[in-house]
Amino acid sequence: MDPSEPPLIQRFRSWLEPAPSAEDTARELFFTDGLVVLDTNILLSLYEYTESAREDVFTALEAVSDRLWMPHQVGLEFVRGRRSTLESRKAALTGAAKDVNRHLTQAVASVIAARNVVISQLAKYGAALDVGEELALLISDSSVSNLLQENRALLKKHLDGLKSQHGLPTNLAEANDPVLLRVAHMYGDRIGAQPDDSVLRARIEEAVGFRFPNEIPPGYRDFGKDTPVKAAGDFLLWEEVVEHAKSLPSGSRILFVSNDTKEDWYETRKGSGGAQRPWPRLFEEVRTRAGAELRIETPSLFYAGIKQFLHTDLDATTYEEIERVSSAQDLPVDEEGETGLVTVHSAAHLAPPRGLATEASQSIGLATMGTRTALESAAPSFRIFQWWIISVTAQLGRRDAQAAEYKIDIAAAVRGDKPPRGSWEPATVFRPGEWVHRDSCWIASWFIRLLNELPKSDHAVLRSLAAQQAEANRLASE
Repeated sequence: MDPSEPPLIQRFRSWLEPAPSAEDTARELFFTDGLVVLDTNILLSLYEYTESAREDVFTALEAVSDRLWMPHQVGLEFVRGRRSTLESRKAALTGAAKDVNRHLTQAVASVIAARNVVISQLAKYGAALDVGEELALLISDSSVSNLLQENRALLKKHLDGLKSQHGLPTNLAEANDPVLLRVAHMYGDRIGAQPDDSVLRARIEEAVGFRFPNEIPPGYRDFGKDTPVKAAGDFLLWEEVVEHAKSLPSGSRILFVSNDTKEDWYETRKGSGGAQRPWPRLFEEVRTRAGAELRIETPSLFYAGIKQFLHTDLDATTYEEIERVSSAQDLPVDEEGETGLVTVHSAAHLAPPRGLATEASQSIGLATMGTRTALESAAPSFRIFQWWIISVTAQLGRRDAQAAEYKIDIAAAVRGDKPPRGSWEPATVFRPGEWVHRDSCWIASWFIRLLNELPKSDHAVLRSLAAQQAEANRLASE
């Protein structure tokens, strides 16, 4: 800290500094001399990579292994959440195989149905009735199945290839988990001690009683989870990091790596096109409470930094794997291995699986340039739109949901006498003819803002989808 700076500048320096970037001159010191703390989602990602990429990532992590430190909360979430990650992968592959068989079975049925249409017309209007009998023999269930057999074998081959590429059995148990064992050896005894019950209770009370209601980062978006312990997970991790930093020499550096970029970790800066930076309060808190310097990075930046500063090369395909897993990674797993819903709050800063929003939009005919741009934008309002399109098209049967898709709880409209909690407008904001049930519907404010930003040519389709979803949810609740 420069003593010549005015007190106002000194006190709020974290808020006045530019957003961290890969070009920061001080960044190298965090990689060569800093304590490295990996969030749970970074460790669970190891189960999502292909075998070759996983080996590459482990090599990169071993370059900083002597400076790795694991908070007790991360260890608990990792050990308990790994089973859920493995089971999700198994369910996804099993579900994909079932979907392939279902679609192929439907294809056979469709061909037979088409044959029957022709046979029916021949019987009704044709003179050569024996032609219908000939068609029934030529186009049978078995003959059509045989024609599709080559396609079935090709699709199965690719699914089996996915299983083998990961190099992990789907029925992995604790005793033979090579990822768990390798992580354990990499950390050694550099693991935080379990907090006493009194300390744990005090931290939870601070989180749910003071910080979360006042939206003080990190973790306040988890407020309202099933139990206070689950809600306070991110804050418990944070407190461990700050307390550990106090035991380090003054001026020490801490590099925290996480795939969590929700608004309770990252600030969206107005007027910057939706650009984000970690909340300055986080840096300030580490400085004032522990006398240490903090840097927060996403996995892609972190592994690129290891290559740049520690000269540990990663294959180009590994970077693609890191980006793929980061964008498609499920919601953080809590200490009991359970995943949460994608809600309006979490959707604003959570990228959906690559290409899925575009696929969903194509299923309902949204093709204007403005809408295509929104489907690729990282702005919070458009993130909500992307997740809603994914959810509503699957819910209304406009497309077949992929195996193990996210659980999404986002509605653009609801039916009822009173609005739900939150920011909703009466459907009378629309003109007569633009909305059904105008007197008994409530429209989400984010949806109204969205329509103001998207081309008017797409409004009718979007309003229709929102109205159908509201009616479907009403019927489901009765």
